[in-house]
Amino acid sequence: MVERYNPNAIEKKWQKIWDEEKTFKTEIDKSKDKFYALVEFPYPSGAGLHVGHPRSYTALDVVSRKRRMQDQVVLYPMGFDAFGLPTENFAIKNKIHPRVVTEQNIANFTKQLKSIGFSFDWDRVIDTTEPDYYKWTQWIFIQMFKKGLAYKKEFPINWCPSCKVGLANEEVIQGRCERCGTEVEHKIRNQWMLKITEYADRLIDDLDDVDYLPHIKQQQINWIGRSEGAEIDFSIIDSDEKLRVFTTRPDTIYGATYMVIAPEHPVIEKFKNKIKNYDEIIAYKNEANKKSDFERSEMNKDKTGVEIKGLKAFNPISKEEIPVWVSDYVMITYGTGAIMAVPAHDSRDYEFAKKFNLEIRQVVDGGNIDDGALTDTENGKIINSELINGLSVEDAKKKIIKYVEENKLGNAKKNFKLRDWVFSRQRYWGEPIPMVYCEKCGWQPVDEKDLPVKLPDVENYEPSDDGSSPLSKIEDFVNTTCPQCGGHAQRETDTMPQWAGSSWYYLRYMDPNNSQELVGKDAVEYFSPVDWYNGGNEHTTLHLLYSRFWHKFLYDIGVVSTKEPYRKRTSHGMILGENNEKMSKSRGNVVNPDDIIENYGADTLRTYEMFISEFDKSVPWSDEAVNGVRKYLDRVWRLQDILVEGNQYSEDMEVLINQTIKKVTEDYEALKFNTAISQLMILLNSFVKKGSINKKELETYLILLNPSAPHITEEMWQILGHNVQMANQNIWPVYDESKLVNDTIEIPVQINGKVRGKITVPIETSKEEIIAKSQEEENIKASLEGKTVRKVIYVPGKILNIVAN
Repeated sequence: MVERYNPNAIEKKWQKIWDEEKTFKTEIDKSKDKFYALVEFPYPSGAGLHVGHPRSYTALDVVSRKRRMQDQVVLYPMGFDAFGLPTENFAIKNKIHPRVVTEQNIANFTKQLKSIGFSFDWDRVIDTTEPDYYKWTQWIFIQMFKKGLAYKKEFPINWCPSCKVGLANEEVIQGRCERCGTEVEHKIRNQWMLKITEYADRLIDDLDDVDYLPHIKQQQINWIGRSEGAEIDFSIIDSDEKLRVFTTRPDTIYGATYMVIAPEHPVIEKFKNKIKNYDEIIAYKNEANKKSDFERSEMNKDKTGVEIKGLKAFNPISKEEIPVWVSDYVMITYGTGAIMAVPAHDSRDYEFAKKFNLEIRQVVDGGNIDDGALTDTENGKIINSELINGLSVEDAKKKIIKYVEENKLGNAKKNFKLRDWVFSRQRYWGEPIPMVYCEKCGWQPVDEKDLPVKLPDVENYEPSDDGSSPLSKIEDFVNTTCPQCGGHAQRETDTMPQWAGSSWYYLRYMDPNNSQELVGKDAVEYFSPVDWYNGGNEHTTLHLLYSRFWHKFLYDIGVVSTKEPYRKRTSHGMILGENNEKMSKSRGNVVNPDDIIENYGADTLRTYEMFISEFDKSVPWSDEAVNGVRKYLDRVWRLQDILVEGNQYSEDMEVLINQTIKKVTEDYEALKFNTAISQLMILLNSFVKKGSINKKELETYLILLNPSAPHITEEMWQILGHNVQMANQNIWPVYDESKLVNDTIEIPVQINGKVRGKITVPIETSKEEIIAKSQEEENIKASLEGKTVRKVIYVPGKILNIVAN
């Protein structure tokens, strides 16, 4: 009997071997196909990994290990997305420099990742806070500035007075900072912006060329929000001012019974003296400023608003005077910040009109507006609209657009929900923006030979109360010379957002030590694009959008050779706490992988996370199920107790073995890890039931299990006598198509409803032959002795029942 399975000793042994021998080091080999697998690199927080992290990493580790055994050059890298607010806040609270905190966290994460046995190429690790890395982040920014894609603009930001930082809309929940819960304020700041809108069409159209899950593509499309229609000018009565609106339904303009502008619209200040309820409008604006854009647009169920008394607008088509309202469901950052409200044919306008008793006028036939807005009217005919009555919706759109263009009332227009990317952060722990301001020359990029602009190592990195960056207080950093004229200039003191370093990190993995280029030509042409990128659902919108934008820009300037960075993108479900809630320290339900590895072993953790459920579904952690997987691996280990000689598959096992090879091979690629492991369990049970497994069969079993449980399989492979080549260096098994189906079947034979025996016959055997064969079987013959067969019932391939007395 073999010694007891001891994962702790086995796993440390093999991790040391892989590390010392650089087993998973990647080198370019143009004679082989490449496979570039990418997982989202982690933010190295002080809390370390929790068991949710390894789910994604293990999934692509399984695929990567399999692809190596299929003779592909596999690039499977890891790094750390280490700039950002959490580390800075921790550093401020604990009086430890963010650099020290980051180094400690990265060391801990690295130790944890290695303890799980991932096949990363550890020679390619990147850290976004290293100057050798962010030098190239700064270089990309400078190229964008030179091409007119980086610019400065006064822009409203969400400001947390407690964290003293600007927040993205996604970081504001019900008007409060996601991190600390403080009520958010809106401030206007001069911000660096990146013109992602320049790429809006391509970011949608090029999705046709990639293999993303359908819901991921749709998230991208929805966020960009492309729509086509017209911009039309509504005059303000008794003034030369016009309110320009964007509408996708110019055919419904006769149904525009009022206008709505965003609380931030400049017309409010322009007509301050004419507006009779100005104070009421400003009070409403201040309340609206407490909400994020997401809350105002997506969660705004209870419509609020104030009529602007003293202003009326003129509908240029219907020639009617209509009231002007202010409401927070209209966004200054989308379209023109003003809408023509058509309550009969827009649900938000309908809700607003109902609440404030405004006119609702149907202008497309079909349905009853008393039941709600008629939004599904694309196939209707126009009514109550003098210029376009009787036309189809499409023809009416064309006629109205032609009319407004001929009469200089507006023009055809394509619009996007996507806004330019606010790129400034008034914090210390981020990449310095490589720009200087000269009174004579304006904004100028730092000379590229002087990159990187290093983040100064200072004692005081706390944000200021006025919202300016801590760097603004460091005179020897701020004061510099203009790269254009040589005169006095001041450095930009805002830093880049955390998104910056994560927008191009996949490229640096291809060539991490190149000091001359962002990425070398040979490396980028060989490894591009990323073949498979897996990450969390929460990053399939903005991170993916920003990264694709940067890649397309780099493609345009000749740095990369593909239009898209990622050929395939998938996402995984979360691992929840045992209480079925998201894991968090505040809920007290975080499971530390270190504890699982110590108690059960890394192979148990890996195999459990692959077996736990369908990969894209969220699922609660279960200690009981973890223990079940550990017992499975114990049984795999004990296969050595029933090992016999044999260098080919046993005849009675070859069909199941070939079926298992096929299923495991296909399921690993389809992210159906749970069913692949289930199939391996079925095969294991068959060997145990048989009471033997030969050497060839065990070798195949170990190779199939190796991607999921690499340590135990390497140890057993070595025990089999393989001391030169590791299990992970073998050729992946290939199934025999002719051995996927049994060519014989076993038929139970019943006499008067009770099974009395079984017969094995070729699968094509006829009913008559089966009946004849059954009566030759000794037990059946004995059971029928002295009886007369009255009836025979045969269920093809299943059972034979003989009725006799």
